[in-house]
Amino acid sequence: MSPLNMTTNNNVMDMFEKGNILKICAPMVRYSKLAFRSLVRKYDCDICFTPMIVAPDFLRSVKARDSEFTTNKADRPLIVQFAASDAQTLADAACVVAPFSDGVDLNCGCPQRWAMSEGYGACLINKPELVKDMVRHVRNQVDNPNYTTSIKIRIHKELRRTVDMCQKAEAAGVSWITVHGRTAEERHQPVHFDAIKTIKDSLSVPVIANGDIKSLQDVETTHQLTGVDGVMAARGLLANPAMFAGYNETPLECVWDWVDLATDQGTPFTCFHQHLIYMLERVCSQPERKVFNSLHSTAAVIDYLHSTQETRSFRMTQEKVTAKGNVQRLSPKLLFILLLGLSAAEPYHSRCRCNGLR
Repeated sequence: MSPLNMTTNNNVMDMFEKGNILKICAPMVRYSKLAFRSLVRKYDCDICFTPMIVAPDFLRSVKARDSEFTTNKADRPLIVQFAASDAQTLADAACVVAPFSDGVDLNCGCPQRWAMSEGYGACLINKPELVKDMVRHVRNQVDNPNYTTSIKIRIHKELRRTVDMCQKAEAAGVSWITVHGRTAEERHQPVHFDAIKTIKDSLSVPVIANGDIKSLQDVETTHQLTGVDGVMAARGLLANPAMFAGYNETPLECVWDWVDLATDQGTPFTCFHQHLIYMLERVCSQPERKVFNSLHSTAAVIDYLHSTQETRSFRMTQEKVTAKGNVQRLSPKLLFILLLGLSAAEPYHSRCRCNGLR
């Protein structure tokens, strides 16, 4: 964690008052780290979350603090998500990160067994009084009136229990609530948008919808179905970090930006490579993905570039890109991306301005 105090006058709540549908990058273990947050911010992402950080470990270990929380002055607005099971631990962790961020979020939605067995994540939706106490502790102990305290939840089968929990959190001073529209037992089942709407209609604080946001059109559809103040995406952004800017597939510029950002920030190759695997999955053939996914180093990526030049039609790719006016002179790294079979994608919003999406 940087030793520099990066306190700013950011007030995240002002963003809700502007009436826009806020677009938010979800907390993703291993993936929503600084380099990726920097990438999605370039493509119309309004707010980013850190990966979930286990609060007791964070407080106990300097190593954990240095490895789990990295940021810079451009990394704002930033919400730090913690897993915690008692109010004072959450408040202590919030006080540590408050000078470097704009808010903290309590994870009340992680359904993984290890988390729930430790008293973290989705088990907290069954402890509304504890959640209320945790929210109140953070609000009382962080010395910054603009600093937000939010929670991210899943829903109960009995929705009345979810509404009751959210209303208790609201009474304690929660800034906003993100609702993943599935129960703790559900994984890939359809999102319960009706449940999100009911929760939204029951509260005065902003509500964010989470679940199955895979395109800018999904953002608008979710807003229309639920009336929420914003949406949060996870897997959709992994597959296409430029999604919020209206692209249906990862555009060339975005992949190129990732190469630059990951290289500049020293992203480990495993993470660097895995993000590219996600980005290229929709646009590459199965044989191409098989070869690319098996690479084990940055050098191997470059080697793959050279070997592919001999078997793919560079002239067609160059003509296609130049005709779109995107590239006049191709760098080796960008050529690598082109040779993987990518094509420049038109933003969704360029076709939908009449619908008020941009």
